[in-house]
Amino acid sequence: MRNKQRGVPSLDLIRGFEAAARNLSFTKAAAELFVTQSAISRQIKTLEEHLGVALFRRRNREVLLTDAGHVLYGSASKALRELEAAAARLGDSAGRPLVVTTSISMASLWLVPRLPRFRKPHPGTDVRIVANTGIADMGRERIDIAIRFIEPKSAPTGAIPLTGTVSLFPVCAPALLEDRARPLRRLADLSSHVLLHFDPQEGKWPWLGWHDWLRAMQVDGLKPVGELTFSHYDQVLHAAVDGEGVALGRSTLVARYVEKRLLAIPFENSRVAPFEYFIIIAPGSEGRPEVRDFVAWLESEASLDTKLRHASGQR
Repeated sequence: MRNKQRGVPSLDLIRGFEAAARNLSFTKAAAELFVTQSAISRQIKTLEEHLGVALFRRRNREVLLTDAGHVLYGSASKALRELEAAAARLGDSAGRPLVVTTSISMASLWLVPRLPRFRKPHPGTDVRIVANTGIADMGRERIDIAIRFIEPKSAPTGAIPLTGTVSLFPVCAPALLEDRARPLRRLADLSSHVLLHFDPQEGKWPWLGWHDWLRAMQVDGLKPVGELTFSHYDQVLHAAVDGEGVALGRSTLVARYVEKRLLAIPFENSRVAPFEYFIIIAPGSEGRPEVRDFVAWLESEASLDTKLRHASGQR
């Protein structure tokens, strides 16, 4: 490689390199920074071309730091920690709010309905929820906590498991179970009903749909009488509650609906998805008392959920 450029590399390149070097994984670095793995690869390549040296040795499914990579990692890690600490001090002195990001479905169906239980013992904490279907840059957008639905093997270093593995299963309005003309006793009976789909559009959040579930249940060639597709998952559940069809429920997000008997689970069998919800704390935010309080509260809410599901016989 030849060094064709001069000067200090951009902060984005350094941040991407530091995360990849710390995790020794482009995949985990991408999950931590809310970007794609290909974006991390491009950043590393750009940085290597900028410096004129190789920073990683790539071996099949692993990456290792070169001598040059070790040197840069030491300096980059120290510099980023100092910048993050300075930004945190400045932010705290200006009364910076606690910023939490997650998907729209997790925010509307799980997080937001519970916030009053956090606000009551912490009335002085200003919480800002950033919910979207895209992927946020925690550093650039000054986000303190992210709640992400990812495979455990892709979770970045330091990520905190929140919910455990999440079950997927069909749910419908209780009235549909009483429809004798269209029973829901066997998986094949789904062919007599409308299937409600969720299409996240941007596709940046992992989501397993009907196709994945039916394949896992070894049901081939099922053709429903109709299909409805929605851009937001809460719309899917509202349609299911209204008896418009059968939805695919994610245990964490439908628990309240099942508990209140707004939705029923027609089949005994379910599939455990290879994903979990994790808490990711932004570097530099670990020391904020508000962050520690919010994380502890999230864990207590998830623990309460688990106890309630077991008590009611939910999966």
